[in-house]
Amino acid sequence: MNTVIRVGLLVFEPMRRAGLNSICSQIKNIHVVHGDLNSLLADESMRFIIVDLGTTQKHSSEQVELIRLIHEQRPEILQIVLGVENDELVMEAILAGARAFLDYNAIPIAVQKAIEDVINGTIWARRIVLSRVIDQLMLERIAVAGHSTKGVLQKLTAREHQVLGLILEANSNREIARKLGIEERTVKAHLGHLMRKVGVTNRVELSIWALKRRNNSSVTEIDDN
Repeated sequence: MNTVIRVGLLVFEPMRRAGLNSICSQIKNIHVVHGDLNSLLADESMRFIIVDLGTTQKHSSEQVELIRLIHEQRPEILQIVLGVENDELVMEAILAGARAFLDYNAIPIAVQKAIEDVINGTIWARRIVLSRVIDQLMLERIAVAGHSTKGVLQKLTAREHQVLGLILEANSNREIARKLGIEERTVKAHLGHLMRKVGVTNRVELSIWALKRRNNSSVTEIDDN
């Protein structure tokens, strides 16, 4: 039996709310729940919220605070944000916890695709903005960890260096396991150790970190032997 996905709607402008209801009705297994911020956050079954930044009628910095508040109180909730799009606001919104940013002028098919993408675990935003977001995340995570790139690399084991090198060659976990003669679950364990040491949370960020390190001539190349 298909699982019904409950999507909260923090949108109070009537026409905008009606439009989103219509769009969501076209997506399989979606059930829209209307409410104010407190009621939506109190709903333990809520995993997605569409947030209208115009609801706050405030400066962009306070709009971003709304996103951050939701993320801090319920980090498992994925936010799809509506607002007046500009690159700085989109970047700040995603860094604060949003998984998609849609301009008020977005066409219905784009809104539907953004909602579906977020439900499927991806981020919806222009590539140039996502690139800036990733760069910022990398800088922040490395700074918080207090390590230089070279310092982090020195903490990796020989096997972790091998795994990292194979990731850069776009190998899957299964392919890495086969090439190194280890079990796939062992590869996953190495990936977990790598991400913790580097200070990232997923394979994409780990690949970007490794690629930047490889392109930095001041750092010794990974030894794949």
